[in-house]
Amino acid sequence: MNKQQLKTPLFDTLLNHAKRNVVSFHTPGHKNGRGIDKKLKDFTGQNIYGLDVTVFDEVDSLHDPIGPIKKAQELMAKAYGVEHSLFLVNGTSVGNIAMFLSACDPGDSIIISRSSHKSIMAGVILAGVWPIWIQPKIEQNLDIIFNTTYEQIKNALDTYPESRAVFVTCPTYNGVVTELKKIADLCHRRGKVLLVDEAHGPHLKFHKDLPMSAVDAGADLVVQSTHKILSALSQGSVLHFNSKLVDINRVKKIVSMLQTTSPSYFTLASLDVARKQAVFQGSAMLSKVMGAAEWARKEINHSITNMKCFTRAEMNTVGFDLDVTKLTINVTKTGLSGYEVDAILSKEYNIQVDCSDTFNLIAIMGIGSDKSDVVALVNALKDISKKYKGNQKNWILKIPSLSTEMVMTPREVFLSHDIKKIPLNKAVGHVSAQTLTPYPPGIPVVIPGERITQEICNYLLDMAAKGIRISGQEGDKLKMVKVFAN
Repeated sequence: MNKQQLKTPLFDTLLNHAKRNVVSFHTPGHKNGRGIDKKLKDFTGQNIYGLDVTVFDEVDSLHDPIGPIKKAQELMAKAYGVEHSLFLVNGTSVGNIAMFLSACDPGDSIIISRSSHKSIMAGVILAGVWPIWIQPKIEQNLDIIFNTTYEQIKNALDTYPESRAVFVTCPTYNGVVTELKKIADLCHRRGKVLLVDEAHGPHLKFHKDLPMSAVDAGADLVVQSTHKILSALSQGSVLHFNSKLVDINRVKKIVSMLQTTSPSYFTLASLDVARKQAVFQGSAMLSKVMGAAEWARKEINHSITNMKCFTRAEMNTVGFDLDVTKLTINVTKTGLSGYEVDAILSKEYNIQVDCSDTFNLIAIMGIGSDKSDVVALVNALKDISKKYKGNQKNWILKIPSLSTEMVMTPREVFLSHDIKKIPLNKAVGHVSAQTLTPYPPGIPVVIPGERITQEICNYLLDMAAKGIRISGQEGDKLKMVKVFAN
């Protein structure tokens, strides 16, 4: 193992600076913690505020790194086996936007799964590209959305050979992993750029029994949320570059343009330390996490008759892989919704899951997770399964056909002032001027620039009648929609 990876140049620089107790005439205004409110400081302690500094020569600049930040990013790149790694302090959302702007020119088309994170629409709008959507596959037996498949991407490239790039989210929120190596090889044979949102997979590189990471699969640009599974602080993410098709200098300029000029050095330092920890301790720590998650999966499947976790073997049979550190717990047989079980866990058992929907809970394990955590979760679920009986209606996870006409680019509509509101039941045939996303399944049913079909209109009316809140709606109920006026 490379001994260079033991170094933490940025963290060491900040720590040494803090220990010197330098008199501060720079931002932030709390001045090494002296100005922090007592109640907050009593909880946090004094030391962390010494790491909260601003840009000066000693600590380097995120926007033009030549010192410890540059060295820390180079160590990150070597740890992941890529050419360049760029630290992000605005989370993976800003990395997704940067990938679109880096890989595409205005007017280019890009193939995207419709189930991608909502930050993708920001990338589409800012880059001025034409999105070519892949309809997600719904698995109604498991009440989840599957990942984009190799065949879907191949078919899209066959149909739209002019596409500049392909965008894939892998793993999904549920930990489902697609055939990235085959997809990467296909893209490169055809001269296409492969962009991967690997927000939920920064740990995959560091354990041999986990699915292949996008950086090893050969993706051109990969963005990861180091804070989601590894030990960086919230908003700490990394954009990895490993491409012959994209200009690294363009990527650096765009990332600089999108990020704050007052980055959190504490967050940056946590990226530096998280990398060292993952390299030297990641495999052992992840083995414990994976063991605990697999114990929980088996215990739920064997001991709780009205709940279920799908397994890696089940994913393998349908052509996918699974990051086993993710626990998707289906609760529909309890008669309760995932939202209801989520609320019970929080209020009565002091347990908070990451996400819930009508059908499922999603419990995300991280490098700091412990066996006692999943024991507490499983015991609480056993208790809930006995104590509570709901009367949830037998809803089915479904979406309408999303292969509707793309009349204008999302950017054109977003920047236009020729927008009006009309009743939803009269929207058929109009061009949408907003994004509407029902949860579940968390997939945009309409986006700016698309023509609204009768099927989509009926679907939205049905969701609204069931009381399902539609992300993007204005008001308590979805009655009116925004459309292009001309």
